[in-house]
Formats: sequence, structure tokens, C-alpha cells
Amino acid sequence: MARAITRFGWMACILLLAGCATNPVTGKRELSLVSSAQEEQMGKEAYPAVVQEYGVYEDPKLQAYVDSVGQSLAKHSHLPNIKWTFTLLDDPTVNAFAMPGGYIYITRGIMAHLNSEAQLAGVMGHEIGHVTARHSAARMTQQQIAGLGLGVAGIFSPQFARYSDVAQQAMQLMFLKYGRDDENQADDLGVQYATASGWDPREIPSTYAMLKRVSDQSGQRLPSFLSTHPDPGSREEHTRALATKAAEGKTGLIVRERAYVQRLDGMVYGRDPQQGFFEGTHYYHPKLRFQVVFPEGWKTQDSRSAVMALSADEKSRVQLTLAQKSDLAPAAYVASLKSNNRILDARGSSETIGGYPAWLGQVVVQNQQGQQGTLDAVFIRTSPELMYQFLGQSAQPGDANEEQIFRAARSFAELKDPARLSVKPDRVRVVQARSSGDFMALVQAQGAQALGIEETAILNNKFNDQRINSGELFKIVASGRQR
Repeated sequence: MARAITRFGWMACILLLAGCATNPVTGKRELSLVSSAQEEQMGKEAYPAVVQEYGVYEDPKLQAYVDSVGQSLAKHSHLPNIKWTFTLLDDPTVNAFAMPGGYIYITRGIMAHLNSEAQLAGVMGHEIGHVTARHSAARMTQQQIAGLGLGVAGIFSPQFARYSDVAQQAMQLMFLKYGRDDENQADDLGVQYATASGWDPREIPSTYAMLKRVSDQSGQRLPSFLSTHPDPGSREEHTRALATKAAEGKTGLIVRERAYVQRLDGMVYGRDPQQGFFEGTHYYHPKLRFQVVFPEGWKTQDSRSAVMALSADEKSRVQLTLAQKSDLAPAAYVASLKSNNRILDARGSSETIGGYPAWLGQVVVQNQQGQQGTLDAVFIRTSPELMYQFLGQSAQPGDANEEQIFRAARSFAELKDPARLSVKPDRVRVVQARSSGDFMALVQAQGAQALGIEETAILNNKFNDQRINSGELFKIVASGRQR
């Protein structure tokens, strides 16, 4: 009973101290533990973290194009005067998400799957709606009142966190699902903003049919759009009704199907092997020119900024990242971590790994609750600018898994194989139908491709037996390397 009273008192204090903010969309006052200024700070601090984690797609023209569409939509939103930032991420998953403070991200994966500028406007308008309706602030308020917090759960000590607490909170929002009401409202606002900006909202409903087909394919590294934006039910029909009403009496609404598809010609599709790829347990990173062999039987995963491996019994793990910028030798770097109180202690010694100076041993760290733990740690300097760090954790010090963690670190070596250094990504190719015919037949006539017919159909939002007219454009994916 006392515990219940304590919790009640704590929640009462939260509610008394919490501010009330006016929702820009509804105009209503609502409870919020997050101010507009805090939202802006969160989005600003998270931006470099998102860019480091997923990468910006290196095509200035496409980046400028995405920004121009976004800025046009933002002018017709409920927050036209804040600074909006629109970024095309170099990530293959079919996704789009919003960060507090006006930061909107879309992946090249979703951009490749859209088939008109109006569809792009619909997706971006939906994300803008999440910001203007303050859905992130509402979710954070609910989480904090529930006492759950938004800290990023990690396997390593917070002393090794790469981002600020504020940035971590913002990035955590990417993986929290929106509720049914939020999704319906964002759909409404996406249609509203797209139409007000001159795009034809009747293009939007088919986007959701495509997203459902993509979601059914599964196997993506990041959550797909429908994983973090769950379908509140009959979304295609719901947006069709909204779009039909919004377009009534309007003429000259923009679709730009052909021009949009032409912009996609040459876009990287799927994983870019230059950013790293696995062949069995061997990991190769052509751009950074290194290779590592991870333990047999361990589950592996890589992102733009980290490579991870988890033992079969899920009791041990290891993560490879770049160390924080420093020109110190590995041993001196470890000493600096201790002197700066980022670690409590270190036990290990210098050695040479792959011809590079390294330090290998254990470091003692302390978590936010004051509990101490030991991590296996290896630091390898490959150049004055770059040093890599392996951080591992096993069930018991000195066990077989710990030995495998160190064995993996000691396998680190320069990548010299010309074939693996020169791997090329798959790319979208835009083709014009020379004659009319079924979609499947026209695609098959293009010869060997990186995707199967069903995936290619989804990419074009078509069906295999759908008729394509002579002169119509469609997309295929050309393979960048031998499979």
C-alpha cells in the first residue's frame, strides 16, 4: 500500500510540474512533459547520430529534390515557420520517419518503391503530420508518466555511448510504434498538406498497398514503414476517401509520374557492399579496406556504424565500431579512458594485430545504477585518423566465448583482394516499354536481373499480368556483381 501511495505521489508531482502546450493542429491545450524547445533540441542533437548510423545518400541532386518537395509541404503545414530539415538516407529499407523539431527522413529504399512525385509528397506529408501534431512529444509524455523512460538499452556501459542522452532519446522514438489515432491523424494531415501544396492526393492510397506488399516480404534490417507505422485498419480505403474529398473541384493537381521515375535511374538498390558485407562468417568492408572473421555459428548483423555478433546461446556478444576520434596509440588511449573516468580499470597489454599497433585486454565499467562489469576490449589503430574498437561481453571471464571474441579481434586485417575491393551495388534502371504487353513478359525480356519478378512487380506497384503500354516507363534492378 505504501508503495502504491509513493507511486501515486510521484505521478501527482509529475502532473503538477508538467506543462500544458497548445497542439498546433488541434489548437487544444494538452498535457506535455516536452516543450517545443526541447523537441527542437532533441531533433537537432539526433541529426548527426542518425546520419552516422544510416548515412546520407550521396547524390546532391536527389537530396535537393527531396528537400524541395519537403519544404513545399512544410509551407502548407501547421508549423510553416520552424526550420524543417529533410534528408534522404543511404539505407535500403522501405521506411520514413520523423524526429521532433522538424527533422524528416526518408530512405532510398522507400523512394525507389514510389512511382510518382505525388506519392512522395504523400509519404513526406504523413511524416510532417507526426511532427505538427506533436505525436513524439505525446509518446514521450506517456512513457515518462508510466515510468518506463526512453533510454536506449545497450549491452555496453553508458560510458561508451556514442551519442548524447537527448540524441539517444530521439533515436529511440524511431522504434516506438504510433497508435491508431496518431496514424489516422497523420494520414489526414498528409492528404491535407499534399493537396494544399498542389499534388494530387489520389496517388496516396496505392502507396499503402505497395507498403503492405513490401512488409510481407520481411527480412529487413531496419523496421519497415508498417512496423513503426502500424496500419490502423483499411488504410488504403481510408486515404482514398480522404483524397477523393480533398480533390473535389480542384484542377491541375500534380502527379509527375514519368519525371519522378526518371530521377531514380542509377539509384543504389538494396545493401551497398562498399559499406560492408558478409560472406559466411567473413566480413569485408571495401570502403574502409578491412576484413574480420567472426565466430562460427554466431548471429551477425551490421549497420552503417557497427558490426555485431551474438553467440548461439545468446550469452555472449561482440561489437566492432570506430573508436572516438583521437591520435593516441591504443595503449595510451586506454590510459586516457581511465584518467578521464570513462572506465574504472583496465588490464591488458599492447600487441600487433594484422600489422597494426593494438591493445587487448579487459576494461572495468560502471552502469548508471552503479553496478560494475567487465568488457573484453581490443583497440586497433590503422592510421593516424582511424582506430577500431572491439567491445565484447561473455557469460564468464575466460570461457570459450571470450576466447572466440579475442580470436575475432585478432583476425582483423587489411582487405587487399581486388575482387572484393571493387564490388559494386545493384542499381535501379529505368526502362521504356518498346511495345505493349504483360508486365511479366516485358520485365523478363530485359534479361538477367538482381530481383525476381514478384519483387520487381512490387517495386513498380504493378501485378505480373498487368498490361503495360508502349512507351511506358518501368523499373528493373541491374546486378552490380556476380551472385
